[in-house]
Parts: sequence; C-alpha cells; structure tokens
Amino acid sequence: MDKYGLIGFPLGHSFSKNYFNEKFKNENIDAEYINFEISSIELLPEILASNPELKGLNVTIPYKEKVISYLDVVSPEARAIGAVNLIKVEHKGNEIRLKGYNSDVIGFTKSIQPMLERFHKRALVLGTGGASKAVSYGLRSLGLETVSVSRFERPGTIQYERITPEVIKEYNVIVNCTPVGMYPNIDECPKLPYDAIDDKNILYDVIYNPDKTLFMKKGMEHGATVKNGLEMLLLQAFANWKIWSNKE
Repeated sequence: MDKYGLIGFPLGHSFSKNYFNEKFKNENIDAEYINFEISSIELLPEILASNPELKGLNVTIPYKEKVISYLDVVSPEARAIGAVNLIKVEHKGNEIRLKGYNSDVIGFTKSIQPMLERFHKRALVLGTGGASKAVSYGLRSLGLETVSVSRFERPGTIQYERITPEVIKEYNVIVNCTPVGMYPNIDECPKLPYDAIDDKNILYDVIYNPDKTLFMKKGMEHGATVKNGLEMLLLQAFANWKIWSNKE
C-alpha cells in the first residue's frame, strides 16, 4: 500500500488527512494518508527510512522553509517563493529522491482571481511565514503590489500599528496568512482599523476553521467581499494529487 502524509507541528487542525483518505476510499486507490507530527525537521530522514512505501508528503507550519535544505530538487516556483508545501518521494533502488513544489500558490491564485476587480491594485499580506510568501508571489503574478505585515520590525515589512485608514483604502486587498482567529481562538482577529473598510475591500483568510473568522465578520460588517481558505485547500489538494500521480 502506498503512503502519503503530512509533516508539521502541531497537526490538530489538518484538513489533508481526512480529504485524502476519503478520496482513496471513494476511488478505490490502495493508499493511506498519515499525519507525522514531528517536533523538529531533523526527524524527516527517520520518517523516510521507516516508511519505505511513502510516495509523497505535504509540509505545513513551521517547516515550509526549513525543509528545502533536505530536498534534491526544488521547482523554480517554490525556489522563487522560498517555501515548499509538497514533496514528491521517488525511490530508485536504495536511493530516495525528494522533489519540492509549492501548491499553496496554485490553490490561492485560482481561488482569489475571480474576486479581483480592476481597482484592486495593492494588497496587504498579514504574516511573514511560508504561506504568506506563496500568497505574495501569487498576488504579484496577478499584477498586484504587495506589502507584508509583521508584528516586528523586519526589512520590507510594515507593522500593524502603522496601518492607518489611508493604508486600508490604498491596499484594498487584505489576506490573513497568520493563525490569528483559528479554532479554538475564534474571538481573536488581526489588529487593523476595520472601520476604514468598505465595499471596495477584499478580506481573504487562509484559515478555514471556523468557516467565518472574526476577521471576515468584521469585513462583512463594513461591506467587504470575504472568503475563507477552504477553496484554496481543495484546489491545492487537487494540484498535490496531479503531481504525486505523475499527471503534472
């Protein structure tokens, strides 16, 4: 039986395991999907050695950037983004070859593109991790300027306390790539001047649990168009399977 899986820490919120095991069952595919909750990326070689049937891995927080040094090949797109969320595991004799891709950018770009109007020219990307890098890359590929928002002073970023109502009007697409507001902390949201939001704003949350985060609710109160990350995940999972099953 082929194996696929997810590495990250923690994995309590994982969508992929249920999705792929349901898919395998419904389509009579002789495979299973397993969560590998590892406290350090240094445990990756151990997982590969003890699971010779492994054909593919997803990568989530906090290893999307750290995993790159373990890979034999990285797709140009994933290299440009600086983050990998998908690994194809190839076995040639006793050798294992790891190829890294980024399907986050595929899922996100296809999901947000239909929402964009001609007046959406600039975007705030909340967070600076692997998901935010993929989102920024995707938005730029669609012709938008992006600025990353961080809690800390970092080169090329703006801090939350510097986001004024004027910034919200100019950067009228806002994408939350942080875990703020994710279950069980559903009463939290990124600190923004929400009163400045209007019907020209898009608030996109990569979180999908709950299906309407406080970030999205505050946007809706002011007439913004909102969307959660479920469609992005489904599109991403579809892209994952295409790569794993040699249909890319």
